[in-house]
Amino acid sequence: MADLKNEKIFVFCDFDGTITATESLEAVFREFLPGKWEPVKDKLIAGETTLRQAVPAMIEAIESEKCPEIAKFVSKIPIRPGFSDFLNFLENTGIPMVIVSGGVRKMVEIKLGELLGQVHDVVAVDVDASGPYLSVHSAFSGGSELVDKASVIDSYGADVKIVVGDGITDFNMARHADLVFARDSLAKYLERKKARHVMWEDFTDIRNHLEQWLINR
Repeated sequence: MADLKNEKIFVFCDFDGTITATESLEAVFREFLPGKWEPVKDKLIAGETTLRQAVPAMIEAIESEKCPEIAKFVSKIPIRPGFSDFLNFLENTGIPMVIVSGGVRKMVEIKLGELLGQVHDVVAVDVDASGPYLSVHSAFSGGSELVDKASVIDSYGADVKIVVGDGITDFNMARHADLVFARDSLAKYLERKKARHVMWEDFTDIRNHLEQWLINR
Protein backbone atom coordinates (compact mmCIF):
# COMPACT_ATOMS: atom_id res chain seq x y z
CA MET A 1 0.00 0.00 0.00
CA ALA A 2 1.16 3.55 -0.70
CA ASP A 3 2.87 5.46 2.11
CA LEU A 4 0.15 7.65 3.64
CA LYS A 5 2.32 9.33 6.29
CA ASN A 6 2.86 12.52 4.31
CA GLU A 7 -0.74 12.90 3.16
CA LYS A 8 -3.83 13.97 5.05
CA ILE A 9 -6.45 11.61 3.63
CA PHE A 10 -9.98 11.95 5.01
CA VAL A 11 -13.22 10.11 4.36
CA PHE A 12 -16.28 12.37 4.52
CA CYS A 13 -19.42 10.28 4.80
CA ASP A 14 -23.12 11.15 4.74
CA PHE A 15 -25.34 9.50 7.35
CA ASP A 16 -29.03 9.32 6.33
CA GLY A 17 -29.50 6.70 3.63
CA THR A 18 -25.75 6.13 3.44
CA ILE A 19 -24.67 4.71 6.80
CA THR A 20 -28.31 3.92 7.56
CA ALA A 21 -30.03 1.62 5.10
CA THR A 22 -33.00 4.02 4.88
CA GLU A 23 -33.40 7.79 5.17
CA SER A 24 -33.68 8.02 8.94
CA LEU A 25 -34.63 11.70 9.25
CA GLU A 26 -37.37 11.29 6.65
CA ALA A 27 -38.58 8.22 8.55
CA VAL A 28 -38.80 10.29 11.76
CA PHE A 29 -40.78 12.98 9.97
CA ARG A 30 -43.20 10.42 8.55
CA GLU A 31 -43.63 8.73 11.94
CA PHE A 32 -43.95 11.79 14.16
CA LEU A 33 -45.40 14.36 11.71
CA PRO A 34 -47.68 12.14 9.59
CA GLY A 35 -48.71 13.62 6.27
CA LYS A 36 -46.49 16.72 6.58
CA TRP A 37 -43.19 15.60 5.02
CA GLU A 38 -44.37 14.50 1.56
CA PRO A 39 -45.58 17.96 0.38
CA VAL A 40 -42.38 19.54 1.72
CA LYS A 41 -40.26 16.98 -0.12
CA ASP A 42 -42.18 17.71 -3.33
CA LYS A 43 -41.35 21.41 -2.92
CA LEU A 44 -37.69 20.56 -2.36
CA ILE A 45 -37.55 18.52 -5.55
CA ALA A 46 -39.33 21.30 -7.47
CA GLY A 47 -36.90 23.91 -6.13
CA GLU A 48 -39.67 25.81 -4.36
CA THR A 49 -37.94 25.63 -0.99
CA THR A 50 -34.48 24.78 0.35
CA LEU A 51 -33.07 22.33 2.86
CA ARG A 52 -32.07 25.29 5.02
CA GLN A 53 -35.73 26.33 5.17
CA ALA A 54 -37.52 23.00 5.13
CA VAL A 55 -35.63 20.83 7.61
CA PRO A 56 -35.69 23.26 10.58
CA ALA A 57 -39.40 23.92 10.00
CA MET A 58 -40.09 20.18 10.19
CA ILE A 59 -37.88 19.52 13.22
CA GLU A 60 -39.27 22.50 15.12
CA ALA A 61 -42.81 21.18 14.64
CA ILE A 62 -41.96 18.17 16.84
CA GLU A 63 -42.79 18.33 20.54
CA SER A 64 -39.77 17.94 22.83
CA GLU A 65 -41.58 15.33 24.91
CA LYS A 66 -41.39 13.02 21.89
CA CYS A 67 -37.59 12.70 22.22
CA PRO A 68 -37.59 9.35 24.09
CA GLU A 69 -39.93 7.88 21.46
CA ILE A 70 -37.76 9.24 18.65
CA ALA A 71 -34.62 7.75 20.24
CA LYS A 72 -36.32 4.33 20.46
CA PHE A 73 -37.52 4.63 16.85
CA VAL A 74 -34.08 5.63 15.53
CA SER A 75 -32.35 2.80 17.39
CA LYS A 76 -34.30 0.29 15.26
CA ILE A 77 -33.25 1.74 11.88
CA PRO A 78 -30.74 -0.67 10.28
CA ILE A 79 -27.16 0.25 9.43
CA ARG A 80 -25.98 -0.61 5.93
CA PRO A 81 -23.94 -3.87 5.79
CA GLY A 82 -20.17 -3.71 6.12
CA PHE A 83 -20.01 -0.41 8.01
CA SER A 84 -18.29 -1.75 11.13
CA ASP A 85 -15.63 -3.57 9.08
CA PHE A 86 -15.11 -0.42 7.01
CA LEU A 87 -14.46 1.58 10.17
CA ASN A 88 -11.94 -1.06 11.28
CA PHE A 89 -10.21 -0.82 7.89
CA LEU A 90 -9.97 2.97 8.10
CA GLU A 91 -8.67 2.80 11.66
CA ASN A 92 -6.00 0.26 10.70
CA THR A 93 -5.05 2.35 7.66
CA GLY A 94 -4.86 5.59 9.62
CA ILE A 95 -7.57 7.37 7.62
CA PRO A 96 -10.03 9.39 9.72
CA MET A 97 -13.74 9.39 8.94
CA VAL A 98 -15.86 12.50 9.39
CA ILE A 99 -19.62 12.02 9.29
CA VAL A 100 -21.19 15.05 7.61
CA SER A 101 -24.96 15.03 7.98
CA GLY A 102 -27.77 17.45 7.29
CA GLY A 103 -29.67 15.49 9.92
CA VAL A 104 -29.63 15.57 13.70
CA ARG A 105 -26.41 14.88 15.62
CA LYS A 106 -28.23 13.06 18.42
CA MET A 107 -29.76 10.64 15.92
CA VAL A 108 -26.28 9.84 14.59
CA GLU A 109 -24.98 9.24 18.11
CA ILE A 110 -27.92 7.05 19.13
CA LYS A 111 -27.72 4.91 16.00
CA LEU A 112 -23.94 4.39 16.02
CA GLY A 113 -23.58 3.70 19.74
CA GLU A 114 -20.15 2.22 20.46
CA LEU A 115 -19.09 2.62 16.82
CA LEU A 116 -18.99 6.38 17.43
CA GLY A 117 -15.61 5.90 19.11
CA GLN A 118 -14.10 4.95 15.74
CA VAL A 119 -15.35 8.10 14.03
CA HIS A 120 -13.02 11.12 13.94
CA ASP A 121 -15.80 13.71 14.06
CA VAL A 122 -19.52 14.26 13.50
CA VAL A 123 -20.78 17.46 11.89
CA ALA A 124 -24.56 17.67 11.97
CA VAL A 125 -27.52 19.69 13.21
CA ASP A 126 -27.83 20.28 16.95
CA VAL A 127 -31.28 20.21 18.53
CA ASP A 128 -32.39 21.83 21.80
CA ALA A 129 -35.22 20.07 23.62
CA SER A 130 -35.46 22.46 26.58
CA GLY A 131 -38.63 24.15 25.28
CA PRO A 132 -42.04 22.70 24.42
CA TYR A 133 -40.91 22.15 20.82
CA LEU A 134 -37.50 21.24 19.44
CA SER A 135 -35.27 24.07 18.21
CA VAL A 136 -32.44 23.81 15.68
CA HIS A 137 -28.88 25.12 15.46
CA SER A 138 -26.29 24.47 12.75
CA ALA A 139 -22.75 25.86 12.94
CA PHE A 140 -22.25 25.25 9.20
CA SER A 141 -25.47 26.56 7.64
CA GLY A 142 -24.85 28.36 4.38
CA GLY A 143 -26.50 29.11 1.06
CA SER A 144 -29.46 26.79 0.59
CA GLU A 145 -28.11 24.11 2.95
CA LEU A 146 -28.67 23.61 6.66
CA VAL A 147 -25.23 21.99 6.75
CA ASP A 148 -22.95 23.31 3.99
CA LYS A 149 -21.05 20.08 3.44
CA ALA A 150 -18.51 21.60 1.04
CA SER A 151 -17.50 24.15 3.70
CA VAL A 152 -17.20 21.37 6.25
CA ILE A 153 -14.80 19.47 3.98
CA ASP A 154 -12.69 22.57 3.38
CA SER A 155 -12.37 23.19 7.12
CA TYR A 156 -10.31 20.01 7.63
CA GLY A 157 -7.51 20.95 5.22
CA ALA A 158 -7.32 17.44 3.76
CA ASP A 159 -4.86 16.69 0.95
CA VAL A 160 -7.09 13.89 -0.35
CA LYS A 161 -10.86 14.05 0.09
CA ILE A 162 -12.90 10.86 -0.24
CA VAL A 163 -16.68 11.31 -0.22
CA VAL A 164 -19.36 8.69 0.41
CA GLY A 165 -22.96 9.67 -0.23
CA ASP A 166 -26.34 8.93 -1.69
CA GLY A 167 -28.55 11.97 -2.08
CA ILE A 168 -29.19 15.60 -2.97
CA THR A 169 -27.48 16.90 0.17
CA ASP A 170 -24.24 15.35 -1.13
CA PHE A 171 -24.09 17.08 -4.52
CA ASN A 172 -21.83 19.95 -3.44
CA MET A 173 -19.71 17.70 -1.23
CA ALA A 174 -19.05 15.39 -4.19
CA ARG A 175 -17.82 18.27 -6.32
CA HIS A 176 -15.06 18.92 -3.76
CA ALA A 177 -13.83 15.34 -3.66
CA ASP A 178 -10.86 13.52 -5.19
CA LEU A 179 -12.74 10.20 -5.04
CA VAL A 180 -16.51 9.78 -4.79
CA PHE A 181 -18.49 6.69 -3.80
CA ALA A 182 -22.06 7.33 -4.94
CA ARG A 183 -25.40 5.56 -4.97
CA ASP A 184 -29.04 6.48 -5.63
CA SER A 185 -29.73 10.18 -6.36
CA LEU A 186 -26.09 11.20 -6.03
CA ALA A 187 -24.99 8.60 -8.59
CA LYS A 188 -27.71 9.71 -11.04
CA TYR A 189 -26.65 13.34 -10.61
CA LEU A 190 -22.98 12.55 -11.24
CA GLU A 191 -23.88 10.45 -14.28
CA ARG A 192 -25.79 13.41 -15.76
CA LYS A 193 -22.78 15.64 -15.09
CA LYS A 194 -20.44 12.99 -16.56
CA ALA A 195 -18.43 13.20 -13.33
CA ARG A 196 -16.27 10.28 -12.24
CA HIS A 197 -17.54 8.22 -9.33
CA VAL A 198 -17.64 4.67 -8.00
CA MET A 199 -21.00 2.93 -7.62
CA TRP A 200 -21.55 0.96 -4.42
CA GLU A 201 -24.18 -1.12 -2.64
CA ASP A 202 -22.67 -1.69 0.78
CA PHE A 203 -19.55 -0.71 2.70
CA THR A 204 -17.74 -3.89 1.71
CA ASP A 205 -17.78 -2.57 -1.88
CA ILE A 206 -16.25 0.70 -0.70
CA ARG A 207 -13.61 -0.98 1.43
CA ASN A 208 -12.50 -3.29 -1.41
CA HIS A 209 -12.27 -0.49 -3.97
CA LEU A 210 -10.56 1.93 -1.58
CA GLU A 211 -7.97 -0.68 -0.61
CA GLN A 212 -7.01 -1.18 -4.27
CA TRP A 213 -7.09 2.57 -4.91
CA LEU A 214 -4.64 3.17 -2.07
CA ILE A 215 -2.32 0.39 -3.30
CA ASN A 216 -2.27 1.86 -6.79
CA ARG A 217 -1.58 5.44 -5.73
